[in-house]
Amino acid sequence: MDKLKALVVDDSKQVRDFVIEYVLEPEGFEVDFATDGAAGLQKALATNPDIILMDYEMPRMTGLELLHSLRNEHNCKVPVILMTSHGSEQIAVDVFRLGVHDYIMKPFVPQDMIDAIENALHVTRLQREKEALTRRVMQANQQLTQHLEELNALYEVGKSITALVQPSKLFERIVDAVLLVTHSDECLLGLVDSGSGKIQTQFKKNRGEQHNPRGKTRLLNSKVLLPANGHPSNGGNGSGASELSVPLQVGKRVFGLLKIRKKGEGAFSAHDKRLLGMLADYAAIAIQNMRLVRQIHATKEREKQQIRNLFERYVAPSVVQQVLAEPGKVRLGGTRQTLTILFADVRGFSTFSSRISPEVLVELLNQYIRVAADAVLAQEGTLDKFMGDAVMAFFNAPLPQVDHPIRAVRAAWAIKQAVRGLHRHLPREYHLDFGIGVGIGDAVVGNIGTAQMMNYTVIGDAVNRTKRLQEIASGGQILISQVTYNMVQEYIQARSLGDVQLKGQSFPETLYEVLEVR
Repeated sequence: MDKLKALVVDDSKQVRDFVIEYVLEPEGFEVDFATDGAAGLQKALATNPDIILMDYEMPRMTGLELLHSLRNEHNCKVPVILMTSHGSEQIAVDVFRLGVHDYIMKPFVPQDMIDAIENALHVTRLQREKEALTRRVMQANQQLTQHLEELNALYEVGKSITALVQPSKLFERIVDAVLLVTHSDECLLGLVDSGSGKIQTQFKKNRGEQHNPRGKTRLLNSKVLLPANGHPSNGGNGSGASELSVPLQVGKRVFGLLKIRKKGEGAFSAHDKRLLGMLADYAAIAIQNMRLVRQIHATKEREKQQIRNLFERYVAPSVVQQVLAEPGKVRLGGTRQTLTILFADVRGFSTFSSRISPEVLVELLNQYIRVAADAVLAQEGTLDKFMGDAVMAFFNAPLPQVDHPIRAVRAAWAIKQAVRGLHRHLPREYHLDFGIGVGIGDAVVGNIGTAQMMNYTVIGDAVNRTKRLQEIASGGQILISQVTYNMVQEYIQARSLGDVQLKGQSFPETLYEVLEVR
C-alpha cells in the first residue's frame, strides 16, 4: 500500500519540526507542511492528504476558518487533528462541530499525538482497504467477464460442430467469435482451393461491421500464409498494424486459416495466440463436420434418386414421394401381406393381330395399355408388369392403403370407361375391350430376382386366383371375388354370377360382375 500523506499546518517552525521529525516520519508518513492557514488550504486541496494536523491560531486564516472552508465550502472530509495552546470548551465545541477528529493541547507527548493520529486514520485506512478491495473485485469481475465471453464464443463455435448450419452462417459465427475474444479489428477466414492450392477468402469482417462475406475471393498462396509447423505466426505489415495467422487443420491436413489484424502499434499477446489457436481447433472441426454433413446429405439424395428410379416406373408419382419421405417403410426382399390385385387383358387380341401390320399393332396396343396404366396410377396403384396385351397391378404396397380394395375396383372401372373414350377416336375395326379380374388375398410382395436384375412384384395363390378371374371375364366385363365384393359392396352396383369353379381351385367361388362404381 502507498505511504500515507500528512499535512502539517502551523506558523511555528519548532512545532512543525517536532511533529515531522518525532511523530510523522518515524511512523512512515509522507509529510508536507504549510506556514499559515491560507497556504494550508491550498495544499490540502492540491495534494489531498490522508490527515491534516493544524494549529488553531495562525496568520491569514485561523484553524477554525480553515476547517470551515474545508468542510463547508470544499466538502473535504480529510481527518483533522487540531493542535493548540489556547484551549477552551467553546473552541472544542466549535471545532468538533466542524468534524475535527481530535483536539490536542500543546505541549504534547509524541505518543499522545501518535495515538490521536491512529484513531483519526482508522476510518481512512478502512476506506483505503475498501477501495483497494473494490478495485480487485472489479478487476476480477472484468477478468471473469472476459473469460465468460471467451468461453461463450468457444461454445458458440463448438455448437456448430453438431449443428446443421449453412456454410455462410458457420463462417460468420467463427469470425464473430474471433473478433470478440481477441479484440482484433479485422478477421479473415480462408480455405484452400483444392484446384489451385491457394487460399480463397470465405468470410471477412471488421469489428462493428454487420456482414461482409467475400465469397471465393483469391487472396494469397497458401504456402505463404500457412506456417509450416502448424503454430500461430505473428507479424506486422509495415503500416502500424499487427497481424496473426493460425492454420485450420484436422490431424496433419491443413485446409485453411484464420487471420486477425489489429490497428496501431503492439503485437498480439500470448493469450491472444492461445485463444486464436483454440478457436481454430473448434473451427476446423466445425467446418469438417459441415462438409461431412453435406456429403451425407448428398449421399441421401443419391439414395432417394435410386429409390425414385426404382419405383417411378411402377407406381404413381404421389406414391414415389411418400416412399422418399418414409424410405424406412420400403423393405428389400419379400414380405407377406394382404393385397388387392388387378389383371386386365385385351380380349381377341391374338386373332386381331394376325390381320394387321406390326407397326399399327404396336401403336394400337400402346394406346390400350396406356389407358389401363393411367387408370391404375390415378388410384396410386403399383404397375407390376405388362404381359403382351395384358396388365398386372396391385394395391396396398409398397405403402399401406387402408382403402386398397375400392381403389382397385375404381381403377378397373376407369379402364372400362377409358376404353369407351378411346373407341370414339378409333375406327370400328380397332375396337377392343379388356377382360378384368380383381381379387384380394395374402401374397408375398418385394424385390424378387437377383442383384443384377430384380423385379418389384407379388407372388402367391391370390395372384393366381385373380388371374383366373380375368381369364373368364369377357370383353368389357369386370369380375370380382366374394371377398372383394364384401369389402366394396357399399360403393358399387354388382350382379351375382353364382358359384363358379375356377381353374386350379378345389372349390367353387361366388363371383360378381361390377355394373357401376359410385
